[in-house]
Amino acid sequence: MSIAAVRTAIATRLSSVTDVGVVHAYERYGHDLARLKQLYWSAMHNQVRGWFVRRFATREAGNIQALTIEQARWRLVGVMSLDDASASELAFDALLERVRDAFSADETLGGTVDQCTDPDSPHGESCIQIDDAGPVMFGGVLCHGARLRLTTTRYLNRTP
Repeated sequence: MSIAAVRTAIATRLSSVTDVGVVHAYERYGHDLARLKQLYWSAMHNQVRGWFVRRFATREAGNIQALTIEQARWRLVGVMSLDDASASELAFDALLERVRDAFSADETLGGTVDQCTDPDSPHGESCIQIDDAGPVMFGGVLCHGARLRLTTTRYLNRTP
């Protein structure tokens, strides 16, 4: 499987989460705030509610002529309109837990990777990690925002 197939598997898994909103396999940009808001607008929810996936690092180790371990680090970023009167922070937090559950259900992402565990982690870190969550301005809208991290590991058989 290619790294593009891994990206697709991550976006597909994220899209499968109930009420997740709009999911982009890459970070979408707009030339202005209105366009940015439109890209992440969920008509079903009538609010900004969207995600994107970005690979931010890849590390490869091992013997290039034999077994090589590839670790790709992925960032999943989500936003959802903030509505204090309806306690939307609780809904967003519940959404984050559904995302975590979806990824822990199959650590191979449908066979595209060997595992979603960092074998070098001293703490046995696996599946989705929530690095940061809190209020953000996004597309001119006050939102809840979250940055999640996923490490995928593939054991590659390199031949010269």
